[in-house]
Amino acid sequence: MIHLFINALAASAGGGLTYVRNVLPHLAARDDVRTTILVSGPMYSEVKESNNVVVLRGASTSGSGGRFWYEQKCMPDLVRHARANVLLSTGNFALFRSPVPQILLSRNALYTSADFRRDLRERGDYRLWLDTEMKAALAKLSIRMADCTVAPSAAFAQELQLWSGKGVICIHHGFDREAFFSDQTPLPSDVCAKLAATDGSLRLLFVSHYNYYRNFETLIRATALLKKKLHPRKIRLILTCRLSSKENPGAYHAESAAELVRQLRLSDEVVELGAIPYASLHHLYRACDLYVTPAYAETFAHPLVEAMASGLPVIASDLAVHTEICGQAAWYFPPFSPELLAQRIVEASRSTELRAAMREGGIRRARDFSWSRHVNELLMLARRLCGSQRLA
Repeated sequence: MIHLFINALAASAGGGLTYVRNVLPHLAARDDVRTTILVSGPMYSEVKESNNVVVLRGASTSGSGGRFWYEQKCMPDLVRHARANVLLSTGNFALFRSPVPQILLSRNALYTSADFRRDLRERGDYRLWLDTEMKAALAKLSIRMADCTVAPSAAFAQELQLWSGKGVICIHHGFDREAFFSDQTPLPSDVCAKLAATDGSLRLLFVSHYNYYRNFETLIRATALLKKKLHPRKIRLILTCRLSSKENPGAYHAESAAELVRQLRLSDEVVELGAIPYASLHHLYRACDLYVTPAYAETFAHPLVEAMASGLPVIASDLAVHTEICGQAAWYFPPFSPELLAQRIVEASRSTELRAAMREGGIRRARDFSWSRHVNELLMLARRLCGSQRLA
């Protein structure tokens, strides 16, 4: 039996939370692996122990710098005390003095994204630009220090390999249809009321907290164009966030997007639901007409798979990651073109046959992703590292 130590301190939002929520139950169900997982305080109450899963609560730290220092100082002893065979570091940064072979999960496209750096400069957000540069240096060093680095898509693995000069393995993230649709708890009453007020409208859904790289501004500008193109039919852009900096994780300033909504007179068209409980998300997907994402940087994009599995047609920016994940099941557009995004939405909204084909293709494509397969491949890699030789 292999003993896997998972450092999940960085799992606080977005893909990190999705990863832990889905992978841990599969590990807990297996009798050929023991798991010790280290999580942050907010995550501690959510993760459940079992016969072969031990949950450790990490000390409270301030920001990613504090977390990095805590990991480097305290984790070697935690890993030794647990008597683990392999360390799985899930937060982009490796443990530099790992006492056991280490698998690094790298899933932050911002460190390699020229578009993100350009965006930060244009916004004048030089503090975040400097922070990103410093973290990128650590992330690159981490890839070189780890025994093996895993990326969630082949496109991002290739990008990391070119960037770091070291081999990177692709193990696709997964999707568990049964688990995703199992919770029948309805959406919160205030969310249901907001959705009811959009009856009869073309509902566009975008699942994300606010950040720069998800490119909200292009989507907002496309909504303004659609308001004219689709008149008299109403259009509603459904967001799972609020355009307020204090209500989103990270150091992103959402007020510029909120101001754009006001300038374009879209206060009725942009519906800010706020964060939706993960277990209830499937209700929201099925309540909408199209899923749209203009993101200009991505590593896997779980909402794309969730949308496809929910039968929601997808229109996505033409990133290599998006085309890899969705294949022919989605329609694509250049990420910085609100005009072409609006055109795609108009074409899809006016063709019942097209939406039906996209829906069927998406459901089929979503079946290609499996958390069980992901865990199998991850454990195969861990067993290889347990052998006498480490991967170069």
